Amino acid sequence: MLKKERQAYILHQVSLHNSVLSTDLSSSINVSEDTIRRDLNELAESGKVIKVHGGALSKSFNSFYLRSDVYNVDNKKIVAEKAAELIRDGMFILTGGGTTIIEMARVLPENLKATFFTGSIPAAYEYSQHPNIEVIFIGDKIAKKSQIAVGGEAITKIKHIKADLCFLGVNAIDVEHGITDSDWDIVQVKKAMIESSAQTVVMSISEKLHSHQGIRVCNVNEIDVLITELDPLDKKLDPFRSGGLTIL
Repeated sequence: MLKKERQAYILHQVSLHNSVLSTDLSSSINVSEDTIRRDLNELAESGKVIKVHGGALSKSFNSFYLRSDVYNVDNKKIVAEKAAELIRDGMFILTGGGTTIIEMARVLPENLKATFFTGSIPAAYEYSQHPNIEVIFIGDKIAKKSQIAVGGEAITKIKHIKADLCFLGVNAIDVEHGITDSDWDIVQVKKAMIESSAQTVVMSISEKLHSHQGIRVCNVNEIDVLITELDPLDKKLDPFRSGGLTIL
C-alpha cells in the first residue's frame, strides 16, 4: 500500500471510529508501528488528526463540535432525529458523549421536559441550552481525549441512577463481538450506564456496523434498540434483527 493510500485509510478509520490505536492500524494494514507513528505524526502536523499516546483522535474531539468538523454528519443527524422521538416528558435519560449524541441534543424539541444525566462536557453544554431540560453532570476525572468523566466516582454515581433510557454512541458494533471500544476507562463507564438503565439505545451510522475494536462493552443481546440512518428493513440490519433488537 502506497503512503498516500495508507494515510487515506488511517484518516478514514479515525473519522469513522473517532479514535484509533497504532497497534490496530499496524495489524489491519500489515505495516510496522513505526510506519504508523510516522503517518500519524504527518497527519497531525497537517491538522487532519489529533495525535495522542498510542494512536490518534478525530479533530471533532477537540472542540464543542462544529458540524463542519463532523464525519458523515448528515447521516448522524438522521440517527439523532430518530433517537429524539423516543424521549417523552418526565423521563430520566442517561447519555454518553460523541458526535451523534451531540446531534441528538441539538434536535430535542424546545418544549421537552426531561432530566438528562451525562458525564460528557459537550453533551451537558448542549442539553443546558434547552429551556425545559434539567441537566445533571456526572463528575470525576475527565478523559481529555473524549471530554467524558471516567473513574470510580463517576461509575458509583451512575450506579445510583435509575434511568428510563440510556443512549450510547458507539465506536464499533457487530453480532459476534457486540459493542466494542478502544478505551478501557470509557468501556467501564458504558457498562455502568447499561446496567443502570431500563432500556439501552445504541446510535450508530451504518458504516460502523460489522466492525469491532479491542475491548468489549457488552453483547448485542444486552441492548434493546439499534438506530441507524438506514431504513429499518434494510438487509444489512437482518443479523441484528435476528438477535432480537428493535431496529429504528
